[in-house]
Amino acid sequence: MSEEASSQDGNGKVSRVIRVGTRKSQLARIQTDSVAETLKELYPDIHLEIVAMSTTGDKILDTALSKIGEKSLFTKELENALERNEVDLVVHSLKDLPTTLPPGFTIGAVLKRENPHDAVVLHPSHAGKTLDMLPENSVIGTSSLRRAAQLKKRFPHLDFKDIRGNLNTRLKKLDEKNDFAAIILAAAGLRRMGWESRISQILEPDDCMYAVGQGALAVEVRARDADILEMVSILHDPDTVLRCIAERAFLRRLEGGCSVPVAVHTQVKDSQLYLTGAVYSLDGSNSLKETMQVSIAVGTQSSEKVDEQVQRVGVTANKIPGSVQDEAEKLGVDLADLLLSKGAKEILTVARQLNDVR
Repeated sequence: MSEEASSQDGNGKVSRVIRVGTRKSQLARIQTDSVAETLKELYPDIHLEIVAMSTTGDKILDTALSKIGEKSLFTKELENALERNEVDLVVHSLKDLPTTLPPGFTIGAVLKRENPHDAVVLHPSHAGKTLDMLPENSVIGTSSLRRAAQLKKRFPHLDFKDIRGNLNTRLKKLDEKNDFAAIILAAAGLRRMGWESRISQILEPDDCMYAVGQGALAVEVRARDADILEMVSILHDPDTVLRCIAERAFLRRLEGGCSVPVAVHTQVKDSQLYLTGAVYSLDGSNSLKETMQVSIAVGTQSSEKVDEQVQRVGVTANKIPGSVQDEAEKLGVDLADLLLSKGAKEILTVARQLNDVR
């Protein structure tokens, strides 16, 4: 960075400009502004400048995400700006970030997770109903193979069709036309937009498990920028970090992405981290689902030094004991290995092939 860090004597402090990259969508701006406000409260002497840009995923609106086949649809342009020193940190939805980041980048903060579940938003003509109550062959809009696979199996009387666009666009398509009886969206995004009143039903894990990292915000930085890394590390929420490390390790081991239906559910309870993971065929008829757990209790020797150079599935969390992070990562890998031993690779390979020819 070209700017000087603030001097420490409390008098002649240099005000530092930190440029924050974000997508242009309203939701992305709301998420980025919330992170910026938190940083400003914690570090009153910094000046934050928001730099908004469009990504490939924002521009290609006529194709299902799973068909585009690009892992960094919503992140590549932001990372290019980070690489060129045009911005100093980038705020993402964690679920948009691939499990392997390009060299030189790291996730310096994973913030406290919003509700990670999916939500049903109904067409006004169906107000008050649930998915169970919708008429036979009602069309449900979702751009996610993961959601469609689980919901086809759970609600066989419904039809599922792709719907693309940002939250505003999708809600407009739902409300102003009669193409869809309902759409499925992440509850977190609706809540952040202040549209909680539109949520007709929250889908519990028995109906639909969520995407890896869903509901969590991530701050990506240049791995070599120790001062920026230190600054944003205070934003880490330990439980969310451990849950998301386990989820990302699970997905990476399965070699999953947008083009295959992989779903998770995690919780931290009584110093145990629980991870449920599943893979599905495109129509949901074939699936594998298992749960494993690991202790994440920190012993009395919790002053353990964490190697700041170590990334776990793209995350650097130097305030959380490394041994606990290792346990979370191993949990994800072990659960993926269990599913692979039962035939997950075959299910996902067929799902990929069928998605390619859809």
